[in-house]
Amino acid sequence: MKKITVGAMLLSMMFVGVKAQSLKSPDGKFEMNFQLKGGIPYYNLKYNGAVVVEDSKLGLRLFKDSAIKFASEIAKPDDAKFDLNNGFTKTDEKRDAKNETWQPVLGEKKNYINHYNELAVTLDQASTSRSIVVKFRLFNDGLGFRYEFPQQKNLNYFVIREEDSEIDFPTDMKAWWMVADYDSQEYQYQETKISEIPAKWDKAFDANASQRLVKNAVQSPLMLKKEGKEPLYVNVAEAAVLDYPASHLEVDAQNFKFKTHLTADRQGAKGYIQTPSVTPWRTIIVSPKAEEVMESKMIFNLNEPTKYTDTSYIHPTKYMGVWWEMIIGKSQWAYSTAENVHLDKTDFSKLTPNGKHAANNTKVKEYIDFAAENGFQGLLIEGWNVGWEDWFGHSKEYVFDFITPYPDFDIKMLNDYAHSKGIKLIMHHETSGSATNYERWADKAFELMNKYGYDAVKTGYVGDIIPRGEHHYSQWTINHFYRIAEKANQYKIMVNSHESVRPTGESRTYPNYISAEAARGTEYEAFGGNKPDHQTVLPFTRWMGGSMDYTPGIFQTKLDYYFPGDKRFVKTTLAKQLALYVTMYMPLQMAADLPENYKKHMDAFQFIKDVAADWDDTKILSAEPGDYVITARKAKGTENWFVGGITDENKREYTVDFSFLDKGKKYEVTVYEDGKDADYIDNPQSYNIYKKQITSKSKLNFKMARSGGFAVSVKPVN
Repeated sequence: MKKITVGAMLLSMMFVGVKAQSLKSPDGKFEMNFQLKGGIPYYNLKYNGAVVVEDSKLGLRLFKDSAIKFASEIAKPDDAKFDLNNGFTKTDEKRDAKNETWQPVLGEKKNYINHYNELAVTLDQASTSRSIVVKFRLFNDGLGFRYEFPQQKNLNYFVIREEDSEIDFPTDMKAWWMVADYDSQEYQYQETKISEIPAKWDKAFDANASQRLVKNAVQSPLMLKKEGKEPLYVNVAEAAVLDYPASHLEVDAQNFKFKTHLTADRQGAKGYIQTPSVTPWRTIIVSPKAEEVMESKMIFNLNEPTKYTDTSYIHPTKYMGVWWEMIIGKSQWAYSTAENVHLDKTDFSKLTPNGKHAANNTKVKEYIDFAAENGFQGLLIEGWNVGWEDWFGHSKEYVFDFITPYPDFDIKMLNDYAHSKGIKLIMHHETSGSATNYERWADKAFELMNKYGYDAVKTGYVGDIIPRGEHHYSQWTINHFYRIAEKANQYKIMVNSHESVRPTGESRTYPNYISAEAARGTEYEAFGGNKPDHQTVLPFTRWMGGSMDYTPGIFQTKLDYYFPGDKRFVKTTLAKQLALYVTMYMPLQMAADLPENYKKHMDAFQFIKDVAADWDDTKILSAEPGDYVITARKAKGTENWFVGGITDENKREYTVDFSFLDKGKKYEVTVYEDGKDADYIDNPQSYNIYKKQITSKSKLNFKMARSGGFAVSVKPVN
């Protein structure tokens, strides 16, 4: 229980009667109130009359006269007069509303509804002759707010020390969280009460290639649940993180309160601002149903429409890759045995081959053949370009040139061969964190892609960012990610970034930025492992702001198949791997396993061949974070539906009600389910496949094994 002091009670009594500005959602269920208390801005949020967010402070701290003190985090008393968090008077308020329907270029539904009421409050700070605007948008699924800085005499340029937006909850809710880090989101999710976060924080992370942890802070999106007879689900995130650092959430565990913590640069600065400017939106999505939180598109609605004049080149892609065999250690990215190479100096044709280079002509052609035979559109090849011998861990700026292939990779021949089979190769641009080098080479790299017909690139940012001292989520690097997206658009290229910042709805503005990693994906099954509940949490957290390149489809889950005695394994059943293609939205959709493993299970592989990658409709049939997710999706431009269900480490039963299908029509379903003896540890490859006819009145019951699932394709009967 929160501590309520006598002083706090007296303070609250002093402000009884202070005039508040109220805003209601279009359906009237939400109410947001804004007010100044002693010149300090506060807001609160109610749902159906009950308090969801108690009075919470707003504001920012600034550096004095833009003078940055190295690693300075705490405001000094003589700097406080420069802060934008007190001494305000309200001088204006404007109200607006919008109800529009827009179509994403790629999305989970054909139409997204953007319906909100808006309040913009202008605040003047008399002591500095400055003004800011706090803008609130209240939707039928929650609240978004941000700061706006009009251009003015005393606020043209400034540097943010910290943004102090608070979210103060009245109760100790269950939380699904991961540790905050300026450089990585690749951690396991934890499930605790808010009050328990500090006690578990120190054991909630493992090592990463680049790591700058924020003590007792968590990352967003953060998923919360008020338990009891009237449960309430709350999602805390951000939207439209552009020209601004990504934020984390400092935890006040005793008071169930969270405060914004921005990613810093090496000087401790959180953002360099030139007015007019705006911050990202802070978002609070609220519903009594977990399914409605997953269905929310508020984060996308808070992003601006695209300014691209041509999006015709942007399309969903199902692809395979010369990738997993390197992740598990069967092959290598590097071509030679050398340990020290210099681009433009080293003659790679004279180096001794290591014999394990995967991106070679013979192997790539074999992958092309299998991908083409099974209806895929793309093939990713990693390790095709020179420089992998000493690519990581040396803070090497000129590490790749993105245009020179290894001696055993004939780029023209392979592209001609791929195109003859209806396959487009997908380019791989690992930067080793050297963002400056990538920007120097971007035009030449994209020109090469245009020359050979590549229309998609997977970028990577493993390791510490160069320029040195920047972080993966600091303002400079975030600007870099979107500079690359804009540059790629000039060449009609789609981008899939790895080790990048998590998406916050920017696919509406930059639709060629079609996917990202920015979380712990399938590759970690070969590293530290993913817990069986991992895939049931991600749709409530990482997926709230955009699609993820999760790279599912692993059929050979036990790695001792390749390396006898190896104890690593993918912690799902084969049927759950199929279900992930539905429960996870991935317009760039990978079948990640080796062709040899798919050839042994072509009956199950049929679902991966059939499942769509983009959708006209999505229905979350049932979900509970950390436990299970059941999703139905309607394929773009067809009458075909696909259903997927996954569970955590517990066995579960679920009955799918097909009432979402058109009435009066007959459908044929093909069911892929866990076998009766399936188990993710003991018997992961046990599955059962059957067909039957159904209608909208039909119901089918499924028994999911531990970390198991089911997948169903539904097609109309002609």
